[in-house]
Amino acid sequence: MMTGELLTIAEASIWATEHTGKYVTPSNIAYLIQYGRIKKLGSNGATKVSKDHLRDYYTAYNQQRESSWKDQLGDDLNWVLSFDQYKEAETTKHVHRLHPYKGKFIPQLVEYFLDEHTDHFKSNACFKKGDIILDPFSGSGTTVVQASELGLHAIGLDISAFNTLIGTCKVNRYDISDVQCEIDRITVTLKQFLSTSPIPVFEQKLLQELSTFNRNYFPVPEYKYSLRQGEINEVEYGTAKEKEFLCIYHQLLHDYNIKLRQDKADRFIEKWFLHHIREEIDLVFAEIKKIDNIDTKKIVTLILSRTIRSCRATTHADLATLVEPVMSTYYCAKHGKICKPLFSILNWWETYTKDTLKRFLHFDTLRTDTFQTCITGDSRSIDICSVLRKKNPEFAALVQKQKVKGIFSSPPYVGLIDYHEQHAYAYDLFGFERHDELEIGPLFKGKGKEAKQSYIQGITDVLNNCKQVLSVDYDIFLVANDKYNMYPTIATQAGMQIVNQFKRPVLNRTEKDKGAYAEIIFHLKEK
Repeated sequence: MMTGELLTIAEASIWATEHTGKYVTPSNIAYLIQYGRIKKLGSNGATKVSKDHLRDYYTAYNQQRESSWKDQLGDDLNWVLSFDQYKEAETTKHVHRLHPYKGKFIPQLVEYFLDEHTDHFKSNACFKKGDIILDPFSGSGTTVVQASELGLHAIGLDISAFNTLIGTCKVNRYDISDVQCEIDRITVTLKQFLSTSPIPVFEQKLLQELSTFNRNYFPVPEYKYSLRQGEINEVEYGTAKEKEFLCIYHQLLHDYNIKLRQDKADRFIEKWFLHHIREEIDLVFAEIKKIDNIDTKKIVTLILSRTIRSCRATTHADLATLVEPVMSTYYCAKHGKICKPLFSILNWWETYTKDTLKRFLHFDTLRTDTFQTCITGDSRSIDICSVLRKKNPEFAALVQKQKVKGIFSSPPYVGLIDYHEQHAYAYDLFGFERHDELEIGPLFKGKGKEAKQSYIQGITDVLNNCKQVLSVDYDIFLVANDKYNMYPTIATQAGMQIVNQFKRPVLNRTEKDKGAYAEIIFHLKEK
């Protein structure tokens, strides 16, 4: 095989950056090698790649994608709004990644419509510094956070108490030294607990056995490259090796007397966590309850939630959509080797505590001195000013005087997500009151005619209720994949008109779904 000029990983990083027009790190090149996207070359331990292979990869991936998506979704697709020039670290910048959340939009999309710039597509800037923005479906608080960056005041409303906690934690200001002190105290307690447990020694031995087994049967990057070339039947080979390693795994469980399942499996937190994981969760939560500072308690609670989400008994490929609890070693299609469940929360706890503090320090350099408030309530009926007066009288007075200039929000999609259920572990552990029955367009209600009619009425009621705080010349931007063509009806029923719409490609929606997909940003004004 002719490979042309060979490049080191560092040289490939420089070449790819120039070729693509965006920064490609050496780690990105190493990822392509590890996962078989390009072939590993070189000799004497010096890893190299072919410039021709790289060029072919980026040509196929980048140049063809836009054309392919437009063929599938239409020529009116606005690729500028794909924001594909941004790396994941930029689309999950600072506090935006404090906690996972299904269905959230990237901050660059919010910024594009809220800031004061204009371009070929956005001919008018609707908002300026000092304006007030409302998000009646605030979810994890992306709009509220970006408003703070841009010098705008913002109110976030959500029916889910846990969603409100996420948004509140993102915009709160903290005594960082107090947060660090409490984290250190809890970490010491957790480590002391583990020092009396068989788990650390068991897991160390398990990792040794896995390393040897995977090195023999799933060598990197040769195995992944062979898969991509069709030289190995992944299902047959992976299943056979999975069964082979299970004998080793079961023997270790016996040797170290490891209990896998909890005594009950009635609730989410009982079904989806191993016995030892649950013990550590309960230990840390008991320590959190001892924290006096309410803001510190909230953010440490959110860190625990983020931690336990990563410790659910599932495969790496099923983190976004759970299938069945997995409490044994398994062949992992995502990583191309035998993987294991987690037996302790310690590593993720320490990772997320450090990451959270770093993100807050970063956000503190960007946030502005503006009002940001997240409220739990039904956006169809909540008296916004009345509730706001109880939480922040000064902000409520500003809203009363100045009014809300507009809305930027992503309403739920009909029959797609159960917004309470995605955080069921947190509701079980922390005791938040659930209001699943008040969700608009939840998955459990389906996508039938009745569900669609209910959805239209629900979104209409939200828009009408929000008028109590909107200024006369308001601007509303709603992000939706309106494949059922419901938003023209919603706009009419709310006494509004759609004055513009922007169709954007949505890249990498979930861990599994990479297919062509678009959503519309509807711009509504008073009719």
